[in-house]
Amino acid sequence: MQNIWSITGRSLAVSTLAIALAACQSMRGPEPAVKADIPANYASSNQAQGKSIAEQGYKDFFSDARLIQVIDLALNNNRDLRTAVLNIEKAQAQYRITENNRLPTLNGSTTFNRVQSADTGYNPISVYSVGLAVTSYELDFWGRVKSLKDAALDNYLALQSTKDATQISLISSVSEAWLNYSYASANLKLAEDTLKTQLEAYQLNKKRFDVGIDSEVPLRQAEISVETARADVGNYKTQMMQASNALNLLVGQSVPKQLLPSTNIKQVTKENVFSTGLSSDLLTNRPDLQQAAYSLSAMGANIGAAKAQLYPNISLTSSAGLASTDLSDLFKSGSFIWSVAPSLNIPIFDWGTRKANIKIAKINQEIALASYEKSIQTAFREVSDALATKQNIGERLQAQNNLVNATNRTYALSNARYRAGIDGYLTVLSAQKDAYNAQKSLLALEQSALNNQVELYKTLGGGVKMYTTDQLVHQAASADIQKSQ
Repeated sequence: MQNIWSITGRSLAVSTLAIALAACQSMRGPEPAVKADIPANYASSNQAQGKSIAEQGYKDFFSDARLIQVIDLALNNNRDLRTAVLNIEKAQAQYRITENNRLPTLNGSTTFNRVQSADTGYNPISVYSVGLAVTSYELDFWGRVKSLKDAALDNYLALQSTKDATQISLISSVSEAWLNYSYASANLKLAEDTLKTQLEAYQLNKKRFDVGIDSEVPLRQAEISVETARADVGNYKTQMMQASNALNLLVGQSVPKQLLPSTNIKQVTKENVFSTGLSSDLLTNRPDLQQAAYSLSAMGANIGAAKAQLYPNISLTSSAGLASTDLSDLFKSGSFIWSVAPSLNIPIFDWGTRKANIKIAKINQEIALASYEKSIQTAFREVSDALATKQNIGERLQAQNNLVNATNRTYALSNARYRAGIDGYLTVLSAQKDAYNAQKSLLALEQSALNNQVELYKTLGGGVKMYTTDQLVHQAASADIQKSQ
């Protein structure tokens, strides 16, 4: 009877192994086709030759040493970036765990048992044992553990890309906040100069009113201009404080006063001609697109893990060691024992739970695919919008400069005619208002032009050292080694 069971057991094992080898292939389905209508070239791009913006670090792209120092402070202290880095370390540990799950776990054990049975004449005996054991090691014939490992790796790579995207966003946000402070300062100076001019005009109108040359109307009109300018001064002081607060929050600490611009910045980058590179490069240069791609790949791995649940689960438990009823004989010859206990768990009926899990995994993949395609479309729109602004910003700046010159000349002529008694003060007031608004619009347009350069830098994916997938895999696998050094 023992021989029959041995033969039957070996036959079952051989049959199981044959089935396993026949089905030992990846359970994950084919990679889904991405349909995002990627343009062959950027609209509004001059296709300038030279180093692409995406290939430049922020220290190469930005020209102001103070701004570079502020960005350095932000990269070291910003809490969002710090959280992203911690999430990467967490994902490294999770990947390490799933990688280790593919290997058997070896445990040491020491036990002492008191046993009483009919074989011992109901006299309790002591059993001492020491040994090593492999507990519940899964033979991954169907690739379930491998699929979970692949999903963990994709999640790690996605988080690495998220951190890179956070870094690019932080650099651009700090640059724009720094420019906001710069132009709030410039607007404050313009408002203060206007207030000084209006106070002088008010004093002149008061003297003319006091000697009876003019009625009270011009005096009150001048007073309105004074108070309007005074309100603008208070408004721009508030804007400067708010810009400083926003910058401090992004940097994660108070920005030293010497690193803040005291007037409007005329140039933020060393570049005169911007090279965008090939449109297809955007898929690899933008870390947010890389993040979406890795998330999509992780969903495919989850499908493989879900499909593997449809097949038998084969696990192995084994041990080897020494056992004796007498502690003094534990390490003597003849006390060696071993055991091997394979187990086979065959799914029969689960009310459709496993198939439902596969369907959920496939739907999650479709959701990730739609999100990836939307991310690609959004990225190309952002680049196209930035390039459209850049294409016409020079012409708009020239027109606005001409308008400022014209309104300043009109104001000067109107003021001279008023002082000569030719025109009334209302003409001067209108000309002064036009000149003031034209100068404010010029400052806003100059800031918009600089922000557009920062936006191009951000949307094209510049400022981050991009690693290859192999480098990131090695980095994830060797996380524990790196920490111990």
